[in-house]
Amino acid sequence: MYDFIAIEGNIGAGKTTLSQMIARHSGAKLVQEQFADNPFLPKFYEDPSKHAFPLELFFLAERYHQLKAHFANPDLFQQKVVSDYFIGKSLIFSRNNLSEDELKLFRNLYDIMFSNLPKPDLLIYLHLQTEGLQKNIKKRGRIYEQSIQDEYLDAVQKGYLDFLRQQKALRSVIVSMDGHDFVEDNSCLDRIYSIIQRKFPLGVSYVDLSEDI
Repeated sequence: MYDFIAIEGNIGAGKTTLSQMIARHSGAKLVQEQFADNPFLPKFYEDPSKHAFPLELFFLAERYHQLKAHFANPDLFQQKVVSDYFIGKSLIFSRNNLSEDELKLFRNLYDIMFSNLPKPDLLIYLHLQTEGLQKNIKKRGRIYEQSIQDEYLDAVQKGYLDFLRQQKALRSVIVSMDGHDFVEDNSCLDRIYSIIQRKFPLGVSYVDLSEDI
């Protein structure tokens, strides 16, 4: 298993649940984003144009401080790490949510922080079509998420895929999750466990759980 694995995906893809399962299965340290602590999140869904910039700044700062604190003081008994996010998501969401001037400032701050953090040895991106994402969003029932439009999810998905394809020095695996449920189906979970044991090249690789074991 890789020393540092990040699980990523669109809103409702299941990244937090999967990261918890992998950490428990492998005995790795779990680094979990505290998104509920962001006071701008409910406000953003009510008025995106007004609250997008403080929302993204808050997320960026929290992600940076959390990862910086962990890797500055590693756990000697849990040297492997599984995170339910990659700090690069800050750039992906900011591109969707910020104005041109705001994005320029945000990008400058992001570049400074990104250069000071270790990169994941493996990033797993859970790819789920919008219909499946909306189903999961409705199921988990966070009130402020219930008004998320398909168009926004489509834009976020495109942003992730474009970003990952540009990261030639990052080892990324896009896993097609349509029709698969790692929570209810142990065989699906076992196939995901097998993925984190494989050696992948730098750049983007693709895995279909229906075909790959």
